[in-house]
Amino acid sequence: MQERVPLTDAEINRDLLRSINENHLWFWLLIGALGSVVLVGFGAAAYMIYMGLGVTGLNRPVMWGFFITNFVFWIGISHAGVMLSAILRLTQAEWRRPATRAAEVLTVFSLMTAMTMPLIHAGRPWRVFYWVFPYDWARGIFPNIRTPLVWDPAAVFTYLTSSILFVFIALIPDIAVARDHVTGWRKPIYTVLALGWRGTARQWRLQLIAGILLSAIILPIFVSVHSIVSWDFGMAIAVEAWHSTVFAPYFVIGAVHSGVSGVVTFMIVLRPFFKWHDYIRPEHIDALTKLLIVVATAWFLFLWLEIVFGLYAREAPEIALREMQILTPPWSWMFIAFLITGYVFPVGAWLFRGVRRSMKWMLITTISVNVGMWLERFLIIVPGLARKQGFTFSWGTYAPSPVEIAIVIGTFCMVSMLVLLFTKLFPLIPIGDAKEGVILEDYIQIGKRKVPAVLREE
Repeated sequence: MQERVPLTDAEINRDLLRSINENHLWFWLLIGALGSVVLVGFGAAAYMIYMGLGVTGLNRPVMWGFFITNFVFWIGISHAGVMLSAILRLTQAEWRRPATRAAEVLTVFSLMTAMTMPLIHAGRPWRVFYWVFPYDWARGIFPNIRTPLVWDPAAVFTYLTSSILFVFIALIPDIAVARDHVTGWRKPIYTVLALGWRGTARQWRLQLIAGILLSAIILPIFVSVHSIVSWDFGMAIAVEAWHSTVFAPYFVIGAVHSGVSGVVTFMIVLRPFFKWHDYIRPEHIDALTKLLIVVATAWFLFLWLEIVFGLYAREAPEIALREMQILTPPWSWMFIAFLITGYVFPVGAWLFRGVRRSMKWMLITTISVNVGMWLERFLIIVPGLARKQGFTFSWGTYAPSPVEIAIVIGTFCMVSMLVLLFTKLFPLIPIGDAKEGVILEDYIQIGKRKVPAVLREE
């Protein structure tokens, strides 16, 4: 990269283990604040389970609201892990190094959070097991395996399992470094987790092969998970605007857009707190933003196609729904806000190099993206359901209750808290990757000038 900082192994160990070895008051105050909001969210969920779904704004015909919107949103955020870690690892992109583990960790925690949403939305979480497993053969009761609502758990749990393996395999060398730099009760824990890692040539070779294999294996899962989530909607042909053939690629590319933006947000927020200025540099954010411009533009194309495909057949119900969604308040205000925050403002700003290399502006624009992407999922779900019934007197409206709002806010705080706690236990920036990047850095002579380059033996 162009703005290299010469670092020794000892400096890398010191800097990237700082979050583990140093205790700061701000860290525990922030954990306490986030934990308090999470407890409020759990309390709201418990209250809803005790009182019933009547305390929410859900009703016929809008039976999916904030909970399923949030479910789709967090599944989308999880796609950052594969995009940044698996794909860029296979393509050997140098600028991926500081972002890979943050993406992988965000994948795991966002998937865990996403799966709580259907459980809460069920109203009686224990009944979910009846849908997944047969419980009374005598009466022939068995889950309907033809529904995407049964496909979802299979796909998401497969993705979660492979993501956890991915994170752990990549963590082993760094756990060994932490083992050699800590004392007290933590040392035996890191010793067990390091699995006898000593950094031998054979261990590095096996670790590298495992990482490449997992990267390749996880790619089809990456595509299938959000495709199956899109089929939750696409298979429900009774709901206008849901039976679109572009939903699978539209959801996948939108997931990458929101997921990579979420990773950039976390990197920028944590950078000053842990003094990672030498590792998360403007050039890394610049490269990630260029990737985001391409991804966002591809997503915008699918958004346009989704609307055009819906109107192409000139079906009266479809046209009426689009008029409601785009031209009728309050949906039109949400649609305009979604377009501006999800694409127009961030992508327009990212075209300028000064914005791409500004931590402040990148923080604002990446948060803006995820505000817009959350609104997008809401606009897909609720307007279509509001007109699901064939008769106008059966059409409904939806307004979230304070219980739903508290639970949704609690999920955002829970993911943030879990990422912070992870940084207290393990390095969020891969130590091995940072050292490898320093070793591969070099300069080559081109004409009369020396140009930064990366030399690797193929």
